Amino acid sequence: MFGVNSLADIQDWEDEQILMVSRAQPWLFSVLVDRYQEPFLRKAKGIVHDPRDAEEIVQDAFTKIYVYADKYEPQSGAKFSSWAYRILMNTAFTRYQKLIKEGQRFTAIDPEFEQFIGEMKEHSGFAEKRDGIERILERLPEHLAYVLRLHYLERWSQEDIASETGENVGTIKARIHRAKAAFKKESKDGEAEALL
Repeated sequence: MFGVNSLADIQDWEDEQILMVSRAQPWLFSVLVDRYQEPFLRKAKGIVHDPRDAEEIVQDAFTKIYVYADKYEPQSGAKFSSWAYRILMNTAFTRYQKLIKEGQRFTAIDPEFEQFIGEMKEHSGFAEKRDGIERILERLPEHLAYVLRLHYLERWSQEDIASETGENVGTIKARIHRAKAAFKKESKDGEAEALL
């Protein structure tokens, strides 16, 4: 893996190899950017319909992927792309929440997300509960917070999450179970019980 002199030398490498080598040779990370930029942009635009917001989401996601490269651990049945898409979706969700707080949700947000938020807001106390849940989720590792957001806040089924991440349903079920335990552990003074 050492002695890479040009991008052409690694074009056929697996994503995981490129990520690891790019930690020592940052210029090689551009190969991953080239591979994922267009699909990431399509996914981000599907959530926030504003191209500028989508571009910022993708740029932030790539930054996080590079910064947290040392946290990536290959797992059986899960590829680099699954991990990278989780980071992208988490980044998009955070951006979505920011747009809501700024009152921009009616002009730039995917209609399905908008409908879900509108339905949930009809229930008393939802906004306060959601804020409390978000405070705890921010303290969790990104991969655990991601599945909890999708499963409990966005009401995704385990099958839908598995399809989105490219993992099997059993892996997602186990991750949700671990995430719930981490959520309860991270909460303070019965905070989780009051919110769930």
